[in-house]
Amino acid sequence: MVRRFFTYFGLTIGGLFLVAVIALGAYVYSVSRGLPGVDQLKNYQPPVTTRVYASNGDLLGEYARERRFFVPIAFVPKLVIQAFTSAEDKNFFHHPGVDPSGIMRAAVKDVFNVLQHKRLEGASTITQQVAKNLLLNNQVKFSRKVREAILAVRLDSSFSKEKILELYLNEIFLGENSYGVAAAALNYFNKSLDQLDVAEAAFLAALPKAPANYDPRYNKQAALERRNWVISQMRENGYITREQEQHALAEPLVTQMRPLGIQAEDADYFVEEVRRLLYAKYGAKGLYDAGLQVRSTLDSRLQNFAVNALRAGLVRYDRRHGWRGAVRNISIDGDWKDALQNAGNHSGISTWRLAVVLGYTPDRGVRIGLDDGRQGAIPFDQIKWARPEHKASATVGPAPAQPQDVVKAGDVVYVEPVDAAGHYGLRQVPEINGAVVVMDPHTGRVFALSGGFSFASSQFDRAMQAQRQPGSAFKPFVYAAAMDNGYTPESKILDAPVAFPQGPGLPMWTPKNFEKHFLGLATLRRGIALSRNLMTIRLAHDVGMDKVVQYPIRMGVYDKLPAYLSNSIGAYETTLIRLTAGYAQFVNGGKKVSPILIDRIQDRNGKTIYRADNRTCDGCNTWNWHNQSEPLLPDMRQQTLDPRTAYQIVSLLQGVVQYGTGKVVSEVGKPLAGKTGTSNDSKDTWFVGFSPDLVCGVFVGFDDPRTLGRMEQGATTAAPVFRDFMKEALAGEPPIPFRVPPGIILVSVDRLTGEPANASPAAIQEAYKSGTEPGAASYLDQAAVQTDAKQPTGPGTTVDEGTGGLY
Repeated sequence: MVRRFFTYFGLTIGGLFLVAVIALGAYVYSVSRGLPGVDQLKNYQPPVTTRVYASNGDLLGEYARERRFFVPIAFVPKLVIQAFTSAEDKNFFHHPGVDPSGIMRAAVKDVFNVLQHKRLEGASTITQQVAKNLLLNNQVKFSRKVREAILAVRLDSSFSKEKILELYLNEIFLGENSYGVAAAALNYFNKSLDQLDVAEAAFLAALPKAPANYDPRYNKQAALERRNWVISQMRENGYITREQEQHALAEPLVTQMRPLGIQAEDADYFVEEVRRLLYAKYGAKGLYDAGLQVRSTLDSRLQNFAVNALRAGLVRYDRRHGWRGAVRNISIDGDWKDALQNAGNHSGISTWRLAVVLGYTPDRGVRIGLDDGRQGAIPFDQIKWARPEHKASATVGPAPAQPQDVVKAGDVVYVEPVDAAGHYGLRQVPEINGAVVVMDPHTGRVFALSGGFSFASSQFDRAMQAQRQPGSAFKPFVYAAAMDNGYTPESKILDAPVAFPQGPGLPMWTPKNFEKHFLGLATLRRGIALSRNLMTIRLAHDVGMDKVVQYPIRMGVYDKLPAYLSNSIGAYETTLIRLTAGYAQFVNGGKKVSPILIDRIQDRNGKTIYRADNRTCDGCNTWNWHNQSEPLLPDMRQQTLDPRTAYQIVSLLQGVVQYGTGKVVSEVGKPLAGKTGTSNDSKDTWFVGFSPDLVCGVFVGFDDPRTLGRMEQGATTAAPVFRDFMKEALAGEPPIPFRVPPGIILVSVDRLTGEPANASPAAIQEAYKSGTEPGAASYLDQAAVQTDAKQPTGPGTTVDEGTGGLY
């Protein structure tokens, strides 16, 4: 009987076991159906951060949805691998994808977790985490754990341990939008992986468990404890010595969070324009996921000079036009720090701070408090510029006699340190704004660009987006048309009142000079140097506006330009970047250039997928030298202007700097040329000019166009910015004269009268086209008998001389 019982019991148990095995097999089969194949990970290409660099390799900006930098496992330091395996999977190199001992430990703990209503603890190996992160999802279900384990075993049999680690360390989320260890090292410590020490590697390895819970900004103690546990595990696993462990445990946890986006100070406008170009070319996925490596044209040194010069110029104008008052007023009873911090610093200048006026000092200074609780003082000599603004008349009131005339207790103002003794200067974010562009005139590469006082105060890019009237800065294009149509720099035209009919029923158009007097009959050189409107309008009328408008269109300043006489003095709007590129063609010998902000783009694998310079060099890749000639790159630039005409304009614009409206620029002490520009009622002010190898354009004006003031013009607002930039940019450089092309004859003349002169104090070397110089047959007489076909200035004309050999 007993024997029969045990027989039946054994058969029952065996049957139940068989049923369980079959059921388990059926369950595993059903769960495993439709599992993704692991082979797809052989071509793993995760979203990678796009990075923008300056021409010298400085990092300018980063763009990504998932901030990740893919690092092959061969370049991941052993210390980092040891830290992560110690924290996440100490048996990683020995188990087949799942760790039975780890599963048993987790099962025991989960019994207590169930009783205490806590979240179940997993026993996922690194291989299982790879399966979950790359092939499955984060659902907390038993079926998902089974699928994860199956995939982990398949992964382990299909890939090497090193490959699995590579997938893991580049995919894992570590907080702060950091995906992968390389991004985390940069974002938390601003270091590359090979620069991490034991404590830093241990902290990163502590994060996969719960990145938000161990964010040191909010949970410093928890983060420290978790890091120290990882350090102890590294010691227990024999990866570090006891001395290293003690040193790492004693190291404070200090992180440096790096924001995503623009990384370089004061290059915001430039980098944002590069971002727009990349988005237009590659779309959102290409910009934020493709891991593009973008080498821009920006020169960090020149960018700093340009930004500083523009800001200084805007502040100078702003101070000339008075103090507009405090940012706001807060109560200074009790703790005023929170209210001051909430006021928000929108200056965009790293050295400017917000301060609250607490009172006055016996020596007519102002006592201030800063947002960190410290106090300082503004001496009276740092306040006396703050005359009250009279906006309606664009004038200012009397100078302050005491600090009470400027600020009162509770006023929140901008300040900047002026010494180390706690003294500050009173500052004001200018209401006026502007832009600056610096280019290589021979290639169009943009070396520097700033579209405003600061990106923080306004993201509108006045260099690229603002359509404004160039005013007198347009005049060189009129003079270029005249040089090609029978005029010389010493030809004379009348500076006197003039009126033109505008059509039936309309009054006569009677343009005026900025000045109230007239020169009478004067040379073109004198007319452009003094920026005489009436001379330019008469010249454009004589040449014909239908001919004049072809020049700025051909040179890229406009897409279209109506042939109205008012446009001869810059009434039609354009952008600073286009006008600056137009001026570049005067100094480069009349060759077409377009602004370039990106030199080269490489994909995530380093393959070049875009290059701005698309010329091919036959012979550059020859391995052996057989006394062959040096290969020359072809000049593919379109000829937009006769190089002789281009040089004549350069010569005329040198006169603007030496004895005309741009004389303030002559303080640089180097060969420079350029032109001021002021639109009607001084609403738009400009200076665009160049050295032989650098062209710079400056615009200053209000975003909501209004007069800058009765006496403000390009000479007082924009030209000083150009001067300050060129002083820094050309410091230490030898003076380089402008290059004279073949076909130009230099003759000594009196710049005031245009007559030949040798001993006159006003004598200059005037640039004539060969055959038009004094003593030769008059160019005007030649023009009377020659056809327009003789003029080598039409579209498509190729003139190879006069480029200076620089391209």
